[in-house]
Amino acid sequence: MCGSIGICLGYHRLLTHRSLRVPKWLERTLVTIGALALQGGPILWVSAHRRHHAHTEDLERDPHSSARGFWWSHMFWMFYQRPEIFDYVLYKRHARDVDRDPYYRLLDRNVSSIILQVLLGLMLLGLGGWSFVIYGVFLRTVVLWHSTWLINSATHMVGYRNFDDDNDARNVWWAALLTYGEGWHNNHHANPNVAKAGLRWWEIDMTWWAIQVLGSLGLTEKVVKLTSPRTTP
Repeated sequence: MCGSIGICLGYHRLLTHRSLRVPKWLERTLVTIGALALQGGPILWVSAHRRHHAHTEDLERDPHSSARGFWWSHMFWMFYQRPEIFDYVLYKRHARDVDRDPYYRLLDRNVSSIILQVLLGLMLLGLGGWSFVIYGVFLRTVVLWHSTWLINSATHMVGYRNFDDDNDARNVWWAALLTYGEGWHNNHHANPNVAKAGLRWWEIDMTWWAIQVLGSLGLTEKVVKLTSPRTTP
């Protein structure tokens, strides 16, 4: 839920790239689930990802440039709190559309993320005791962190390419399985606004399956699809 539905669908394909539209109540629900992943608020996340696409692998302007090495792109970039990336006054400039929503501004505050985790922890404690809390909060958070970070690091270093773009984004099958389709990173960089990341028949994209389910329920519109012959792998 937090990975595929919250981050991949809510934060990434819906908010960052506007690859589809859903009713506002559903959009806010998906983004709230994304906030449970403890990967930063929606405005911060969207801003960093849009900067990554605009300046891929640039040593200064790409927040997690793979040109600085695996561990920098994987996690070290977060240890250096550079104002242009982590100062709300500066990073909101890259996500003005998201910043206009007062609910997303609320979610972007650290205290809101902590409150959400506490509420989730209390619910899990009531359902199954401390084992539920350990697996449902702590272990889940760490595993999801590293799975997501692999898209910043591993998929810019190993794998194959369907598109010859001017960056090192690559498709990595095992990263795609861990991240519900996000590992088809070369496909995504070539067509960032397209809702479906897995383009070949074997490129499994579980987040796209979720979008299809929502579509069958009449909850999606303006889903961006690959239509230009120039971009067909």
